[in-house]
Amino acid sequence: MNPSLTDTLRDFLQSPAALPIGLGVAALLVIGVIAILVILLRPKKPEVDAEQDARLRELNARLDAMGSWLQNAHGQLAHTVNTRLDAVSQNLGESMKTTAKHTSEHLQALHSRLAVIDQAQKNITDLSSTVTSLQNVLSNKQSRGAFGQAQLEAIVADVLPKNAFEFQYTLSNRTKPDCVVFMPDSGPLVIDAKFPLEAMTALRDAQTDEERKLAAARVRTDIAKHVSDIAGKYLIPGETQDIALMFIPSESVYADLHEQFDDLVQKAQRARVMIVSPTLMVMAIQVIKQVRKDAEMREAADQIRTEVGMMMKDVGLLSDRVRKLQSHFNQANADIDNILISTGKIEKRAGKIEGLDFDADSPATAEVIAAPVRKIAGE
Repeated sequence: MNPSLTDTLRDFLQSPAALPIGLGVAALLVIGVIAILVILLRPKKPEVDAEQDARLRELNARLDAMGSWLQNAHGQLAHTVNTRLDAVSQNLGESMKTTAKHTSEHLQALHSRLAVIDQAQKNITDLSSTVTSLQNVLSNKQSRGAFGQAQLEAIVADVLPKNAFEFQYTLSNRTKPDCVVFMPDSGPLVIDAKFPLEAMTALRDAQTDEERKLAAARVRTDIAKHVSDIAGKYLIPGETQDIALMFIPSESVYADLHEQFDDLVQKAQRARVMIVSPTLMVMAIQVIKQVRKDAEMREAADQIRTEVGMMMKDVGLLSDRVRKLQSHFNQANADIDNILISTGKIEKRAGKIEGLDFDADSPATAEVIAAPVRKIAGE
């Protein structure tokens, strides 16, 4: 907290700089007293002896010296007071700047917090309007059905590839379930969204036993009708899977069904209609995705085995051709060996001929037999 002006003046008076001020005030009082005494002791007679004149001159000199000292003390006091006031003003200015800075920071922090509060209030308002809109959507049967179908489509489209499913697929009996998932090597799996919210809400809001009994009967009637519709319309032997999924887009409704109407759920399973919640729907779609992936891997493995068989056949043909080429090389090597044998014999005969010694003086008696000349055709 910044010191006030009163505290600052109190500190100043208690400081050593206040001592000259007290001395100056005391000196002024002494001068006043002396002046009064001089006036009172001044003789009324015009004749003043020399001794009194000397005393008066000495007193005047002392008064002049005291005036000079008081003047110097006054100047020193003024300088000290000015210095002290400058320091106080500087400290006060710095304190005011610091206070203004802290105040600005606090105001900025306050503005930030107010902005956060405004945003939170806006979010609460938006959430309230969203909840109100959701209540309006769920209060209408058609809107509720569209909501369940949209949630089903979001779950399926988020996991499976586009060629693995189709919405509003037309079966052979001209019915259109909400979604079908194409399974490998078999028919499509039918999924239909149902949202028995009105009956469950009536059961939750029931106050008396009679109201609860009527609401429970309504729940049984609605669920049984949904199961019957799905089993009768979408389970086509030889075309679709043996089971169908009834998607309930509410975890709380699904939990209430399993907790309070377990026999109804078992009856639906016997009718080959599986009731699933959003969480179970996600798990089922993940399993279907893995099944499709395994089928694709098996198909790829069959293709790999086929390609490997074709490659082994090509390797066999290549081996046969290599063996034939090897036989040609072996024949060529045999011909080269025969040629080398012939050239060796020729070289031996040439050596024998070179080893013959003829007499240089005797004429040659041997007749040179001319080589036969092959007649060229056409000459």
